[in-house]
Amino acid sequence: MKRERSLAICAITLTSILWGTTGTAATFAPDAGPLAIGAAALGIGGIMQALIALPSLRAARGELRANLPLLALGAVAVAIYPLAFYSSMHLAGVALGSVISLASAPLAAGVLELLVERVPLSRWWMLAAGLGVAGSALLCISKTAHDPAGAGATVAGIGLGLLAGATYAAYSWATRQLIDRGVSRAASMGAVFGTGGLLLMPVLLSTGAPLIASTQAFTVAAYMALVPMFLGYLLFGYGLARLSASTATTITLSEPAIAALLAVAIVGERLSSMGWTGLGIIAAALVVLAFAPANRGIPLPATRSHHNSRRTAGVGSGQDEAHLGD
Repeated sequence: MKRERSLAICAITLTSILWGTTGTAATFAPDAGPLAIGAAALGIGGIMQALIALPSLRAARGELRANLPLLALGAVAVAIYPLAFYSSMHLAGVALGSVISLASAPLAAGVLELLVERVPLSRWWMLAAGLGVAGSALLCISKTAHDPAGAGATVAGIGLGLLAGATYAAYSWATRQLIDRGVSRAASMGAVFGTGGLLLMPVLLSTGAPLIASTQAFTVAAYMALVPMFLGYLLFGYGLARLSASTATTITLSEPAIAALLAVAIVGERLSSMGWTGLGIIAAALVVLAFAPANRGIPLPATRSHHNSRRTAGVGSGQDEAHLGD
């Protein structure tokens, strides 16, 4: 069980590293707007997830029909997330947009689990999330202090980042719920991301012309779809099948730190000492999470079914884990 959890944490950490490159990669296609970048990255990547999961999707038709509201919630959240995320980075900068989007996600996931599933969050999770938010806040203050003239765009970017964080938490939770209800990992990821990818196709068709206008822009779009999105979400699905949504989203707090470092080293954005302190605090949050016990507490007794009560630690029994790995 510990080995499964460690591998899951490693998979999602690697995912966050890949995701952390997307903001910097997008700057190499300056003529393409954030809507085109977002629709291409997760739209094409999501459809590819569905294509490789076709056998699992066919086998899970009945279970998916029985859980259509969850599938719809996850797909709509997948469609909204990249549009809000890349727009946030476009307006507020790569570092700040990534930080707001990803740092707000674990809070949203935790609140969602608490309100919908009535599962209290442990003190370890609260400490990790609190450190992440504190570090993110320092990064935000650093950004606005350095560029007060762009405060309006920064505020709009922060708002879109919060929307991205909420939708990221929503599709992570919906996918985890499908897995817990007996839908295989491949079918859950393929259905949610494939449907979300289809919803993004009209946006890509209406905004994506600059992505095929040059070899460089096309290469950027291909990289975003194949590496951070397709490969990244394969790894994310592996980890999500073995961890709770709140744990998975908290681990991805490493993405804004990576994005900020790349923004400084490659894009030329600047961080003050306060910003660097924020990055250090985010790193501390990851250390707490990596060595802490499972972040989910004991479910409140009157509100949990027998099926869901088996995953109070965020990881199932050996039999459950074998099923989730299908």
